[in-house]
Amino acid sequence: MANQKGSLKSTITVSLTNYLDAGAIVAGASGLSLWQNYLGLSENHLGWLNAISANCLGAAIGAIIGGFLADRYGRKTIYTYNMLIYMLGVLLICCTVNFPMLLAGFLITGISVGVGVPASWTYIGENSEVHNRGRNIAISQVAWGIGPTVILILGWLLASDGALYGFVKNVAAWFQGTTAAREVAVNVFSSRIVFASLFIVAFIAWRLQRQLDESREWLEHKASDSAQKSVFSSFGVLFKNKVNVKTLLFLAGMYLSWNLVASVMGFFQQHIYETAGGLTNGQANLLTVGQWLIIIFTTWFFSTIVDKVNQRWLYFTGVFFAVAAWLLVVTVGINNLTGLLVFTVLWGLQAGISVQSFYALWASELFPAKYRAAAQGVMFFIVRGLSAVWGLAFTGIYGDNGEGFTLAAFLMLGLLTISLLIGTIGAPQTRGKSLEQITRERYGEDI
Repeated sequence: MANQKGSLKSTITVSLTNYLDAGAIVAGASGLSLWQNYLGLSENHLGWLNAISANCLGAAIGAIIGGFLADRYGRKTIYTYNMLIYMLGVLLICCTVNFPMLLAGFLITGISVGVGVPASWTYIGENSEVHNRGRNIAISQVAWGIGPTVILILGWLLASDGALYGFVKNVAAWFQGTTAAREVAVNVFSSRIVFASLFIVAFIAWRLQRQLDESREWLEHKASDSAQKSVFSSFGVLFKNKVNVKTLLFLAGMYLSWNLVASVMGFFQQHIYETAGGLTNGQANLLTVGQWLIIIFTTWFFSTIVDKVNQRWLYFTGVFFAVAAWLLVVTVGINNLTGLLVFTVLWGLQAGISVQSFYALWASELFPAKYRAAAQGVMFFIVRGLSAVWGLAFTGIYGDNGEGFTLAAFLMLGLLTISLLIGTIGAPQTRGKSLEQITRERYGEDI
């Protein structure tokens, strides 16, 4: 019981990384129109912000670096001190006065997110009991839902028609002096304050995560491996082993096809609701808050059953909700409130039984400890990097006013169907097994 409590405590502490990851994505998305108005940005500028952010390329660059560093220097070392980089990124966004500053802030924050993800997911997997590994991974995903919910509610309260807008004007006046400022320059302070809240949470996470112990499995591997290797020494080994290659293809395939859709929804959802759905900015944010509440509840339910039921069919159920959501889009449409509500509920249910949860769980199970984080870093690099390219292409397909939404929706449906097939067919039978047992079964005694 004590070990279970200890693993749960460390899971919650490390899960602040997920809060900050999702929070950075949604903070950027919720304030997108504010920065666009303040800096006079085009749709192309918005596409680049998405491409280099925590949603895509920034995280991709960070992941491939952070994964190998976590295997070389330890999980705790990487995700703890990486918080300092995250704080630098969000602080730069808070102080932004031009597009290059905003772009640099998004990039630094995105790199930090990427560095932290493989280390934190690996740490949670390695420090979980056999029958609680899925639960702990799912709990970390609850934090992924709480982050956007808090950010969206805060953004709604700080908006020009929100209850806390007076506070925004006071903060703007304090920084800009008593001289009259443009309305758009005042309004953007609501986004600055949202990013400042992420800075505070990152500081708290840095303090708490410094107190955790290093992963026991990583320490045992380091003690048994006397050879001093370079940081990227496991890269060649990773791609020479046939089991590794098959696993990389399976996990990257199921995660990439889903994430291409999820990354667009994470960054452009409110924008889509406003242009294709005809909602106001406030309505779009409120509807998205409702969706994230569904995600939190569903993810918590998922955490209670993932270690007890057939994971293959649980995966199928989750992605089926996603397919159903976009099937609704291409058949009935979402240009009315009923359609939007049904779509929001279905997308919330799929995100609660998320492909990302299964990816984080299976990626921490299917690779040996010596390059477990590196493998995740490689896959995260591939997935988020291609998501960056897709994000740029999506803005061209979608158009300035949503005129290409139907074509985009069919592409989304096709990608989700691919993820459904890959994950359901290839789901591993790892439930109830220790990481050591899984490694022996897959790689034998000599790895």
